[in-house]
Amino acid sequence: MTVVAQPSRDAAESLRRAASLSCWSVPVTPEPLPGGLTNRNYRVVHRGEKFVVRIADDIPTHHVMRFNELAASKAAAAAGLSPAVVHHEPGALVIRFVEGKTLGPEDIQARAMLTRIVALVRRCHCEVQRYLRGPALIFWPFHLLRDYAATLRDANSRFMPEVPRLMAALDELETTVGPVEIVFSHNDLLAANFIDDGERLWLIDWDYAGFNTPLFDLANLSSNNEVAAAEQDWLLEAYFGCPPSAGLRRRFHAMKCVSLLRETMWGMVSALSPALEIDFVAYANEYLARFDRTYAARERN
Repeated sequence: MTVVAQPSRDAAESLRRAASLSCWSVPVTPEPLPGGLTNRNYRVVHRGEKFVVRIADDIPTHHVMRFNELAASKAAAAAGLSPAVVHHEPGALVIRFVEGKTLGPEDIQARAMLTRIVALVRRCHCEVQRYLRGPALIFWPFHLLRDYAATLRDANSRFMPEVPRLMAALDELETTVGPVEIVFSHNDLLAANFIDDGERLWLIDWDYAGFNTPLFDLANLSSNNEVAAAEQDWLLEAYFGCPPSAGLRRRFHAMKCVSLLRETMWGMVSALSPALEIDFVAYANEYLARFDRTYAARERN
């Protein structure tokens, strides 16, 4: 069986790494922060200032490369979207801590918050690439999902009976999406990746950042946070500046299916690593059911 590498499984080792970084001039006591499925996060107070330490290694199976996360984090900070990067070394990234509320899906579903988020996402797509330095990845979900299918096949995964039909659906969805505009995208717009400090929003966690179509971020935002169907025309108009055509609606709905399939197969592949505490089988099954419902509704959209 292929075992999928996940970073920093050992909490004690990660804690030691966070405490021993070369940027600390006095002893520190890292405090674990919740969240982080591909890393371990800690809050550190150093000489009266607060920082977040992210401990993680590359995860090639999930197309997560830390050189890319670092470049995206620096560019996003330069664009004013994300906290400043203050230190990095292999396996560790240190950014400034932001005091504020981490959003939940129910926050994003509110029109007032969604308005702010769409503006932030447009800034991401327009501005971050101006500050990006060095090599950068493309995040093409169709390639990612076919690679996931190969990983599941190689591992003789319990989910293999589902894979042929999912790949057939993927081919159809790729045809429906068709040619795309390319921008620099975040590609993981979970509610927990937005922080409201009371004055502005911050966008964090650039693990999956890369060049992609803006449709993926919009669909990912909608599907991850279960934005109501009645709001989706408004979402597209707010982003593109004009009412969506029937063709754009079809392409957006197809990309919503792709976003849900990405979460589904991410869970399937992650389930190959039994050492982790999270029930990835349940995660994959939950998203598979959501994908099936959304894919079945495509003809009505």
